[in-house]
Amino acid sequence: MENDDARPAARLAVLSGPSGVGKDSVIELIRARAPWVWLSVSVTTRPRREYETDGKHYHFVDRAGFQRLVDTDQLLEWAEFAGNLYGTPRQPVLDHLAAGMPTLLEIDLAGARQVRASMPGARFVFLAPPSLDVLIQRLEGRGTESAEALAARLEHAHAELAAEDEFDEVIVNNNVDEAARALAALIAEE
Repeated sequence: MENDDARPAARLAVLSGPSGVGKDSVIELIRARAPWVWLSVSVTTRPRREYETDGKHYHFVDRAGFQRLVDTDQLLEWAEFAGNLYGTPRQPVLDHLAAGMPTLLEIDLAGARQVRASMPGARFVFLAPPSLDVLIQRLEGRGTESAEALAARLEHAHAELAAEDEFDEVIVNNNVDEAARALAALIAEE
C-alpha cells in the first residue's frame, strides 16, 4: 500500500554513539525536518538538566519507579550508566511501528545490543566523532559533568567506539546538519 504523504514504510532505527558525539543535536534536527519519524522518549533516573522538558527529552522517574518498569517488563531495553538508569518504554515503540510510523530510538551500546536481540530487523546506526580528540573537547566543553563523571563517560566512549563494527551504518558527525540529513535518509530507505 502506498502512503499518500510520502511517508516511508515503518521501520525501527536505533541511533547510538558515545556521549558528546552530538546525538541530541542530530535528534533536534530530525524533530524539525522529519516529522514523519516518531522519536521514542527514554525513561531515566538521571536528574533533569535545566534545558530539559519531562516527556520531551526524557521521562524522569525515581529508582523505585524505574524498577517497577523493569519488573513488569515494560522496557524494550535498559541499562545503568554513571549511576543512573536509562530505558526505552516498550509499548509506545510497538504501537507506533504497528501504526506504520518509522520509529527512532537514541540509546547506548548496551541498549542497542538488547534491541538487536529482540528486534533484529531494525537498522542500527552509529554516530561517530571525527576523532577522539574532538569527542574529548566536546565533552569537556559541555561543562555538565563532574571530573569523575567525565572520566566515566570517556571510559565508556572508548568501549562504544570499539563496537562501531556492530552497527549497520556509521555516520561521522563532522557537521550536525549533514549528520541529521544522512540519518533522515537512512530512516527513509525501505
